[in-house]
Amino acid sequence: MPDASPTPVRRREELDPRPSSRDRSWPPAPGPLPLPVIDNHCHLDFADGDEELTVTGHVERAAQVGIDGVITIGSDMEAARWTARLMADPARPAALRGGVAVHPNEAALHARGHGHDGEPMIPLDEAIAEISQLIRTDGMVTVGETGLDWFRTSRKDEQARDAQFEAFRAHIALAKETGLPMQIHDREAHRDVLEVLDADGAPDRTVLHCFSGDAEFARACVDRGFYLSFAGNVTFKNAENLRGALAEVGIDRVMVETDAPFLTPVPYRGRPNSSYLVPLTMAQIAESAGVDLDEACRRVGETTREVYGWPAA
Repeated sequence: MPDASPTPVRRREELDPRPSSRDRSWPPAPGPLPLPVIDNHCHLDFADGDEELTVTGHVERAAQVGIDGVITIGSDMEAARWTARLMADPARPAALRGGVAVHPNEAALHARGHGHDGEPMIPLDEAIAEISQLIRTDGMVTVGETGLDWFRTSRKDEQARDAQFEAFRAHIALAKETGLPMQIHDREAHRDVLEVLDADGAPDRTVLHCFSGDAEFARACVDRGFYLSFAGNVTFKNAENLRGALAEVGIDRVMVETDAPFLTPVPYRGRPNSSYLVPLTMAQIAESAGVDLDEACRRVGETTREVYGWPAA
């Protein structure tokens, strides 16, 4: 396979400033899945690990354990441009797709006009306009991640709050215009996310990326026809709400992701994450949803291919 190796935009530590003693060794590969699935959300624009993997390296490691598709998401302007360049590269692995959007916390910064370190940022309307062009690059399969985040951006900050709502609504419109599925970032904003989607009308294929709610919220989403994507944090000891959500809704309308390089599943929490670790998360999804692993992989694989228009395995 040709080597697609664009220089990553940043290192994980820039958003995860843990002590330098963090174990940066790559976890061992788990056993392969009985049927293939797709990692429908990761961030290959981040570098991590004591041995830095290339884009092709990530995809090849994933294929060895039954992950036959990977979607990398660019969620700020630098990462979105990087993702578009990667999608346009003839050396891009065939199993790789992309998505771009202005992350809700980035929307707040664009409205302010500068980043956390004071670096100038283009206005929000210009950023969204550029995303609307980048999303039309061949290989893009989703508008995302967009949504609302009241964890890192205070809902009491009127400018930041309004910017997040504006960006969310613009991305909803963009998903409808392009006919692409939309991936939602929802952090401590469940009620507001549903209110916006109900008011504006959700795209036909709406995915709650890195689902973070409980059984009640899961039921409200599934009843609206949305999809729930679970990441490695479903394996965490304190994630009873996520496992309860799966017990409530079962395996229908469920997908799997890594959100790599973050949210590495147990027992390797805190170490580098990559798509090849999806089998650990799939095992927990199957257990919590009350189905065997073969059935979980079959259903998750079929759902993901249907949502993203992916060719059959």
